[in-house]
Amino acid sequence: MQVSVSATSGLERRMEVAVPAASVSTAVEQRLKEISRTARLKGFRPGKAPLPVVRKQFGEQVRAEVVGDLMRSSLAEALTREKLTPAAGPRIEPLAVAPGSDLKFAATFEVMPEVRVKSPAAIAVERPSATVGETDIDAMLESMRRQRPVFTAVERPARETDRVTIDYTGRIGGQPFEGGDGKDVAVVIGSRQSRPELEEGLKGAAAGESRTVAVAFPADVSNKTLAGKTAELALTVKKVEEQSLPAVDEEFCRGFGVETGGVAALREEVRKSMERELADVIRNRVRTQVLDALYAENPIDIPRALVEEQVQQLQIDAARRMGVRDAAQLPPRQPFEAPARKRVAVGLLLGQIVKAESIPVDRQRVQARVEELAAGYPNPEEARRAYQHNAEALRQIESVVLEDQVIDWLLERAKVTDVSMTFQQITGFGRKTDETNPS
Repeated sequence: MQVSVSATSGLERRMEVAVPAASVSTAVEQRLKEISRTARLKGFRPGKAPLPVVRKQFGEQVRAEVVGDLMRSSLAEALTREKLTPAAGPRIEPLAVAPGSDLKFAATFEVMPEVRVKSPAAIAVERPSATVGETDIDAMLESMRRQRPVFTAVERPARETDRVTIDYTGRIGGQPFEGGDGKDVAVVIGSRQSRPELEEGLKGAAAGESRTVAVAFPADVSNKTLAGKTAELALTVKKVEEQSLPAVDEEFCRGFGVETGGVAALREEVRKSMERELADVIRNRVRTQVLDALYAENPIDIPRALVEEQVQQLQIDAARRMGVRDAAQLPPRQPFEAPARKRVAVGLLLGQIVKAESIPVDRQRVQARVEELAAGYPNPEEARRAYQHNAEALRQIESVVLEDQVIDWLLERAKVTDVSMTFQQITGFGRKTDETNPS
């Protein structure tokens, strides 16, 4: 077998392979002999047909199969001989396949880049540091109270934060439309959970009152029959309720799953939850800094094929989050190209560190991760067994754990500065937002 390799551009290589005609003929004859032992041909007992008859009947098909097999096997042998690792499946181009001549073909592919990782001593990381104080817990309990408001019926016009229960009938151009009628619909004024015109139109309304409110729907609303149109809603106000916050008492605690221990136990549960959230946010911030620095400090050539795979995966993930299932409606690829390049490069760099430093996956951390994931299911024991018997799920967990181990390895060698902050500064808890719900 003759092999020649040339670099076309960047990481792309073109390999030409020639397999002697004698080798091809020998392989074809061997395959025909194997077939002749079991072939059923008219006029002959099974396995007794003469080889020339078998060759006439199956020769062309067998040769095509042998040529395909020889291209695959000889390509694998050539790659091993040349010590080349394709980044993705090679594109094979037959050059000469005629009977009696050498089999020649070309394979074009990108090779995996040579990855070198600089010393992580140059990586600088600012690690946020904070504790969960009593005032933080107080603020969280106040937020929890707002999640469970108490509504009490009142005999007065509706105002901000009130809950108004209505019946309504909708018309567009005087005609009813699908989904245009509603019974006992509760609208909290100022919550921005309903159309703003509706919430505004209910201000000052009292129980028993009827009103008509015009609601304009944007052009991008999911219901295409309403897109860009204005509906007239005939409303009947059935009830107005005033909102107040519940007392933090035994009943309130039970509402959040704390059956015993009262307020003290609830505060302790809240503290633990906030500490877990704080640790997760800090870990993610540090992780982002480490990976960004690793990427910036170690530029490498990246195979286009791997980037393309990542772009497609990011497109699919984005479509799934948007509820899009039609492959023809995937979001445009351009916004995902830079993130895809970074993801591929970081993966190669982390893999090189694992290889160079011989970092084995920590089985105890894998098991701890399985326990953590299983704890979120109604039946943790059943979920734990499911994870342990799912090879693909375990591989994904091992990959996450190994990445964490590499980040720990980098942090041990990087310049880490602890920065004192508050729980709110780190987590963003309690920050106001101007975002509105368009629905």
